[in-house]
Amino acid sequence: MEPAMVMLREVSVDELRHLVSERALAGETMLLNMGPQHPSTHGVLRLLLELDGEIVVNCIPDIGFLHTGVEKNMEAKTYQKAEVMTDRLDYLNPIGNNLVYCLAVEKLVGLDVPPRAQAIRVILAELTRIASHLLWLGTSSLDLAAMSTFLYTMREREMILDIFEMCSGQRMMTTYVRPGGLWRDVPVEFEDAVRRVLEIMPRRIDEYERLLTTNELFLDRTRGIGVITAEECIQWGISGPVARAAGLKYDLRKVRPYSGYEQYEFDIPTQPDGDVYSRYRVRVEEMRQSLRIIRQALDKLPYGPVRSNNRKFVPPPRSELGVSMEAVIHHFKLWTEGFVAPKESVYAAIESPRGELGVFLEGDGGPKPYRVHYVTPSFANLQIMPLLTRNHFIADVVGIIGSIDIVLGDCDR
Repeated sequence: MEPAMVMLREVSVDELRHLVSERALAGETMLLNMGPQHPSTHGVLRLLLELDGEIVVNCIPDIGFLHTGVEKNMEAKTYQKAEVMTDRLDYLNPIGNNLVYCLAVEKLVGLDVPPRAQAIRVILAELTRIASHLLWLGTSSLDLAAMSTFLYTMREREMILDIFEMCSGQRMMTTYVRPGGLWRDVPVEFEDAVRRVLEIMPRRIDEYERLLTTNELFLDRTRGIGVITAEECIQWGISGPVARAAGLKYDLRKVRPYSGYEQYEFDIPTQPDGDVYSRYRVRVEEMRQSLRIIRQALDKLPYGPVRSNNRKFVPPPRSELGVSMEAVIHHFKLWTEGFVAPKESVYAAIESPRGELGVFLEGDGGPKPYRVHYVTPSFANLQIMPLLTRNHFIADVVGIIGSIDIVLGDCDR
């Protein structure tokens, strides 16, 4: 608690003169803390609001209360053991975090991935996108007093978390995607469980839309609120649904395909208005497109191994350990010393539920990464809060911050 107590010490307006308006210095406006312990900030985020009555004059985001230090911790571990840290970054996109890290490692060492593993990666990444959007839709609706939506979205999200648990043994922190493929193949129940999601979800998404899309109260709280243009998104480095809701047709799965996304047919949903309502419409349509991708991947899911056969980087199957001394040696060396990576640097990026999620990875010829740095969408997207909230009511701040869909684990790395 000490760091937070220090950060929230009483400060004079004069100390904040570089952040607030001249009116605040003259005592004409009021400064109000929203967070860091506040249900509508979606995490430990502090917003310093400058208010003229109930109108927002300025909004200053203050991060750093989570301070996980994940990237430096990863640099102290071997390439395999560092991956367990990635799940904890964007904790609503654990498989995506695993995937982008593994893509960077594979790019750095030149490691192949079997076709079956690629297809399963896509299925699980899109299920993660749906689960993340469901949580966003439920909590953001709850922020705007639509409680029933929250209950329904949590019901569907449980189905997806059950699939993750079936595959990895964990509901959220899966560490299932590994360099060279997957931890293990999916169980025999996997296809039926995914088919059930494909069968149920379209009707459930229609239900969410019947509740919200033409709801007059929801429209009053979202239309024309928190507007950003496509040009401003480019200037501020915004990506993901926030940018697409402003008409920017940019998605890494189309622009720079990875894991075989070029094989699948899907559309990039966009909206022209760039407000809270447009961000809602884009994410709802993205869930439908994710279902479309999953169905295609499942229909042509190839048979075969789910891990590379390169024993320099991937542990041998357990079945070999009892019959091959060479397999035992490889297993022992990989888990005690790790594999070495060349003295080079790479960048890999994926389209996370929140936007461009990238990893800069640098090797030094040893078994531990010299540098790991995540480029996270929540960190970039949060910076537009002053732009979106200005001249809106303080009640609108709740809807605006929810519409950005930030995760503070993504920001405080």
